[in-house]
Amino acid sequence: MIKIRDIHDERVSAYRNLRERELAHIYEPDPGLFMVESPKIIERALNAGYQPVSVLMDERMNDEHLALLPYFKNIPVYVASYEELTKLTGYTLTKGAMCLMQRKKLLSLTELLHDAKRIAVLDNVENPTNVGAIMRSAAAMNMDGVILTDGYADPLYRRASRVSMGTVFQIKWTIVQKGVYERLHENGFKIAGLALKEDAIDIRNKQLNQEEKLAVVLGNEGVGLSDASLKEMDYKVIIPMHHGVDSLNVAGASAVAFYQLTCHQ
Repeated sequence: MIKIRDIHDERVSAYRNLRERELAHIYEPDPGLFMVESPKIIERALNAGYQPVSVLMDERMNDEHLALLPYFKNIPVYVASYEELTKLTGYTLTKGAMCLMQRKKLLSLTELLHDAKRIAVLDNVENPTNVGAIMRSAAAMNMDGVILTDGYADPLYRRASRVSMGTVFQIKWTIVQKGVYERLHENGFKIAGLALKEDAIDIRNKQLNQEEKLAVVLGNEGVGLSDASLKEMDYKVIIPMHHGVDSLNVAGASAVAFYQLTCHQ
């Protein structure tokens, strides 16, 4: 273990600056790096086959920290006081552990759709917290995969993976910048978009659950699905609500939709 006594030590510069977008693209065109926070989330990433580059931990290690050490035999293990960790990273480190990891090559859409029956599409969902929560719901409700389109928040951003409780490492996902709806139709999927439109059908409509292959589309937090995206939908779908509530946060809506559209399979 390597004790960090100076927060400006170049060996921990990635943790100090925490520019996640730069880390993601650092080795382009090859996959870059990303940060994972908290022992449980780090362990789930490791178990999913992600390779650690280095780790930074509170020097007052508890059992969760100690349980991770066997994974880190061949990489630098940096330790510092809790106070120094806060100064170094610029925020309170969740459970005193952060790991720099190597990204994997993205799945192709063909790989993601192989044998899939229920897919989630995040159409311009920009908030990492929402992406993480949606990933968690998708995994919990047994969706077969998640597709993110242009404008997405990266599922491997620290906040997204933490909010997902590590399910971003357990469910299949990929990014498709253009032509996703055409590709879904080519692969036999019907597409259902959540939208507050007059011609939308109730999500409990039996025909939806009877579709052999269904993609469930969630739109942007502020404006929902664009007109261009809506034209690609086979179904526009609403979740019935009460007490004058007209909509749910996109993460909450995802949990309801995924449950309803997988529960009869």
